[in-house]
Amino acid sequence: MAKHTTYILSEDARSQAEFYTTALGGEVLSIMTYGQLPDSNDAIKDKVVHLSLVAGGVNLFMSDSFEPIQCGNNINLSLEFATEDEAREAFTKLAEGGKVKYPLEPAFWGALHGQLEDKFGVLWMISNEVKPS
Repeated sequence: MAKHTTYILSEDARSQAEFYTTALGGEVLSIMTYGQLPDSNDAIKDKVVHLSLVAGGVNLFMSDSFEPIQCGNNINLSLEFATEDEAREAFTKLAEGGKVKYPLEPAFWGALHGQLEDKFGVLWMISNEVKPS
């Protein structure tokens, strides 16, 4: 059985991780730089080879990319929150500096749902749990 962890390549993994932990609550668990590797190259010693964080209760991995980031539209990170207030707060914070694609509004299935692209080009779907009636 596999365990899924989203791995994000970034132009600046440290600042992107800080943005997510601030927007969603959480913490950076560990950062390893290329300078910590054997026979490291001084030119890239401060680049992040692996970063682990928890944001919004979700584990994410990140690293700095050596190629330009090209954002696509085929994958969204979907977060479902226990309450409408949590969903609204996360949506508002993640949208700062980004673009709202679909506002956070009541959806036909009874939850709030919205989509946005954050300032780093990552696509998010935010919703809240539907409570059984």
